[in-house]
Amino acid sequence: MKSDFNIYMSGVGGQGIGLLAELLARACDYAGLTPRGCDTHGLAQRGGMVTSHLRLGAAHSALVPEGEADLVVSLERTEALRAADAMLREGGSLVWYDACWQALDVRRGENLPVRAEQVLAAAVLRKASAFKVLRDDLPDSRMQNVAVVAEILKRGIVPGLERGHVEAAMADLMSGSTLEANIALVRA
Repeated sequence: MKSDFNIYMSGVGGQGIGLLAELLARACDYAGLTPRGCDTHGLAQRGGMVTSHLRLGAAHSALVPEGEADLVVSLERTEALRAADAMLREGGSLVWYDACWQALDVRRGENLPVRAEQVLAAAVLRKASAFKVLRDDLPDSRMQNVAVVAEILKRGIVPGLERGHVEAAMADLMSGSTLEANIALVRA
């Protein structure tokens, strides 16, 4: 692993970016990857953009510099496109859940909804790997954030991060049937 690994997460308030960020931070801690993170929560209650930064290794600041994310994770198409354009480094990876929550500018008719092809094109411009996640078999739509984590694990995108680390982090954050369902998703 290079001296640091930068993860930038984005979505819309209510999608579970906070849980996603905490899950990845704890899992990376279990893996011994020295996580440092920072969240934005100001617009979460209004359905606005929510972001989280997670830096692993030798990084001193918690904020991922623009254009230096090794991995961009997004839970919504519009935010995936924005994050890829602004944060994804050349040769990085983009993992997004293919949900489309209408952004305010789309609802006002100022812009068209973002299509999956646009997100893929943004990744191609950066010579990045792109992985669209869309699961119609989730027992609960709130599990979309764990579905992207399962894809990250499947692809081995974060060096040193393994399923056992993620399962240990989930056990810290969830319990009962919620924990069981999310562990099953990661193992599938």
